[in-house]
Amino acid sequence: MRKPIDDKARLLHILQAIAYVDEFMADRPKESLYDEPMFRFAIERQLEIIGEAANHLSDALKQSAPEIEWRKIVSFRNFVTHEYFGVDLELLWDISTNKLEPLKLTVERILTENFEK
Repeated sequence: MRKPIDDKARLLHILQAIAYVDEFMADRPKESLYDEPMFRFAIERQLEIIGEAANHLSDALKQSAPEIEWRKIVSFRNFVTHEYFGVDLELLWDISTNKLEPLKLTVERILTENFEK
């Protein structure tokens, strides 16, 4: 039987996925999402990982960071996974360029406050 993954590990998964998105996005124009399927799929996959990790965080941890829209993160993961042909690439770009940095800062704060004592 596999050992359950704890909140700290899930938060680290979120940070790693954000780091990958940042790396993949470096010096890329928005048009790359439309023109390069592997690039788009790589971004989508990392957002799925973020959503899956967020889905399994404890309620107590999520309640400690109400500024993060955890439900939207999980809902987006579900949408990308199940409605893969309907993904709005403008939304994908917006999330990747505008929404991940605040999430990253909050996750780093949570890790510092709760796991680095």
